[in-house]
Amino acid sequence: MKLSPDAVRTLLTSVFPSDVIDDRARECGVVERDRDIDIRMLVWTLAVGFAVGGETRSIADYRRAYNAATNQSVVASSFYDRFTENLQILLSRLLEHALDEVAVPHHVSPEFDRFRDVIAADATIFRLQQLLAEFEATHDNASGVMLYLVHNVTEQSVISDEITDETTHESTLFETGSWLRGRLFLLDLAFFKYRRFVLIDENDGFFVSRLKQSPNPLITTAPRTLRGNSIEIEGEQVFDVVGDLRRQYLDVDVVVEFKRREYDDQRSTDTKQFRVVGVWNEDTDDYHLYLTNLPREEFSPSQIATLYRARCSVRRSVVTRTAESVANSVSSRRCASSVRSKTSDTASVRKPA
Repeated sequence: MKLSPDAVRTLLTSVFPSDVIDDRARECGVVERDRDIDIRMLVWTLAVGFAVGGETRSIADYRRAYNAATNQSVVASSFYDRFTENLQILLSRLLEHALDEVAVPHHVSPEFDRFRDVIAADATIFRLQQLLAEFEATHDNASGVMLYLVHNVTEQSVISDEITDETTHESTLFETGSWLRGRLFLLDLAFFKYRRFVLIDENDGFFVSRLKQSPNPLITTAPRTLRGNSIEIEGEQVFDVVGDLRRQYLDVDVVVEFKRREYDDQRSTDTKQFRVVGVWNEDTDDYHLYLTNLPREEFSPSQIATLYRARCSVRRSVVTRTAESVANSVSSRRCASSVRSKTSDTASVRKPA
C-alpha cells in the first residue's frame, strides 16, 4: 500500500515531533553549529530516506531530497559538512526517544493501573508466491494469508491468534463478551464500528479508537473550556467544525447511532453517548482525533493520545509472529515453497477504503 504525502507527513511528525527534534538538537549542539540547515527537515529527510532506500542511498541522494523538500539549494560541500559526530549523537537520541516514548509510553498518569490489561488487536497480510485455493486473496491470480492477533500490551504477550485467508476482514474476528470487563482496547479504523464500542462499554470495558470521518458524530456538549479560539460547536458535527478550530485540545461529548442485534427478524436503532478528544499537531496543522469512553475526570486528551501510541508495540509483534506462524502453517500444508512478505511498518495493517 502506497502512503499519501499527508500520511507520510503525519507518521514522521508523530514519531519525531518538531519540538523533540529542537530540544535534542540543542542538547547535542547541532542547532548552533548548523544555523543554515533546517534541522527538522534534515532529520525527516534522513528518516524517509532510510525507510525507502536504506543504506543503498548516497549522501548526494539525501541532499537532493532535502533541497526538494525545503525548496532550497544547499551546495554539496555545505551539506556533507553537516554529517558530524554531533549529528550522529542527535540521531541516536531521537531513535531512543522513538523506542522509549512512542512505542511503549511510560509517562501516563497513575490511572493507567486501573485496567486489568491494555489490549490491541491487529492483523497483517502475507502474499504467497504459489497460488493456493485455500488462501483466497483480494487480487486475481494470487493467494494471501492474514494473521490476526490480540496482543496484551501490558504483559507484552499474545492472547490469541488466528490464520485466515486474505478476504476475511479482521474486524469479524474480534469477539465480544464478559472477557472485555476491565480491559482497555486500542483499536484502529479497521475495527471502527459503533455497535462494537457499545458492546465494550456495556461489558464494563474501555476503548480508544481513531475517529472515522464518515459517521461524523454529533457534538452534544463541550464541557471543558480549553486554550485556543472560542467557537460555539455544540449541536454541530465533529468534522464540520474541526477544520475551523485551533485549540490545543478538543474534548467533547458526542452521540452516535447504531443498530442493536437482530431479534425476531428486526433490528432496532439506538443511540449512545461517547467522548471525542483531539490533540492539535502543529507539524501537520490538524487534529489527531480519538473516540473513547474513558472518563474525562481521569484521562486528559494528551494522556489518551499517549495511550493510543502503545499500538506501535503490537505492530512489531504482528510482523514477527506472522513470519513464524505463516511459515509453519504453509509448511504443514505442503503447499508453498516460499513466502514473500508484503509487510512494512506503515502498510502491514489492512485499512478499510
